[in-house]
Amino acid sequence: MHNQLEQFASDNYSGICPQALEYMLKANEGSAPAYGNDEWTQKATDYFRELFEIDCEVFFAFNGTAANSLSLAALCQSYHSVICHETSHIETDECGAPEFASNGSKLLLAKGENGKLTAQAIESLVTKRTDIHYPKPKVISITQATEVGTLYSLDELAAIKETARKHNLKIHMDGARFANAVAAMNKTPAEISWKSGVDVLCFCGTKNGMALGEAIIFFNKALAEDFDYRCKQAGQLASKMRFISAPWLGLLETGAWLKNARHANQCAEYLENKLISIDGVEMMFPREANAVFAKLPEHTIKILKEKGWQFYTFIGVGGVRFVSSWNTTQSRIDELVNDIKDSI
Repeated sequence: MHNQLEQFASDNYSGICPQALEYMLKANEGSAPAYGNDEWTQKATDYFRELFEIDCEVFFAFNGTAANSLSLAALCQSYHSVICHETSHIETDECGAPEFASNGSKLLLAKGENGKLTAQAIESLVTKRTDIHYPKPKVISITQATEVGTLYSLDELAAIKETARKHNLKIHMDGARFANAVAAMNKTPAEISWKSGVDVLCFCGTKNGMALGEAIIFFNKALAEDFDYRCKQAGQLASKMRFISAPWLGLLETGAWLKNARHANQCAEYLENKLISIDGVEMMFPREANAVFAKLPEHTIKILKEKGWQFYTFIGVGGVRFVSSWNTTQSRIDELVNDIKDSI
């Protein structure tokens, strides 16, 4: 197989970072107990507790859809509802998995600028109806960083926390790019998760340099009752769990999780600055993490695709998303920018 050039469609396109691969290879030496009863899993879960400065329950799943869906199902009964932004991944890109896993909990959609829920929008949905014929709101689901690459500030999180407290709602955080949010905000993981009212976080490893693997972190330990059974029933209990937990330990113990995120954010900032200077290119959302959303002429998009560039165009006419990752290079960004300039 020949080497594939870096692309900007998603940070899912990137390979395994050296630290994750190194620890996976270490875990491959000899045998270890199955189903998470190994030292790698114990060390990784303990490291999460240290990182987040709290005694939390940690579980591992293969992918983000499973992590989000199973954690939401743990917070809801089938007659409950989950309040989320209309662009959220659980609404647009998980094929109804949250409803499936919860046996029917309905997603209630709210609008909000730059992909973010507001306390006011949540309040409006919660108080819209209170009769028994309406699925009772139970959970707020927020994404950090959002689907359009923006970030919830501490003040915005505090307002959502207060609304959740007022209406006795739980808070779920889709952390597909949580590492990028930590790096961009220069806040501790604790500050933008449980200290801001988050009950359960789905922390993505795949986009941060792992082959696969998400950590589901229950800060409210009572909500994790029997969650191991839920994972098993859903086919998310890995028999050779160490090959998920060991790469996680590699990211955490070496600090690569944060280094990778900072690099991806810096590359996105570099790309943004290059694109801003090109006539005919319009930024669509503030660039706050590792994704750049721009509006390009249709003929430019066509030419870029003909040249082999891969990126998503699911955000309206002319809208494209470029995502950088742990292994994005400045030279490859320059190639993309030059092709855009030549095709405008």
